[in-house]
Amino acid sequence: QVQQVESGGGLVQPGGSLRLSCAASVSIFSIIRMGWWRQAPGNQRELVATITSGSSTNYADSVKGRFTMTRDNAKNTVYLQMNSLKPEDTAVYYCNTVPPSPDWGQGTQVTVSS
Repeated sequence: QVQQVESGGGLVQPGGSLRLSCAASVSIFSIIRMGWWRQAPGNQRELVATITSGSSTNYADSVKGRFTMTRDNAKNTVYLQMNSLKPEDTAVYYCNTVPPSPDWGQGTQVTVSS
C-alpha cells in the first residue's frame, strides 16, 4: 500500500508557477500509473495529470499545455510543474496511484490570487 506526502503548494499570482512534489513511502518503480488530482471547495476531486511507468503522460484539457508531470523512480517521487496558473487552478492537490488507493495524503493547498 502506497502512502504519499504532497508538498510545494502556496499562494501565487495569476500567471505564476509552482512545482508540487509527492514523496511515496514505497518504491514507485513498479507502479504502472501515478496521478495528480485536485479538489476545489464544493467540487468533486478531479484527475488532472497521469504518468505511466514509462513516463507517458496525459492531462486534463483544463491544464494541458500548462502543467507537466514527471517522475523520479530513484527518489520515489512524482512532480507537477504548474505554469501560467489561473485562479481556477485554486484547489488542494493530491497524488495517488491510478486507479487511486483508498488512502489519500493530506494534499497541498494551491491558491492563485492577486
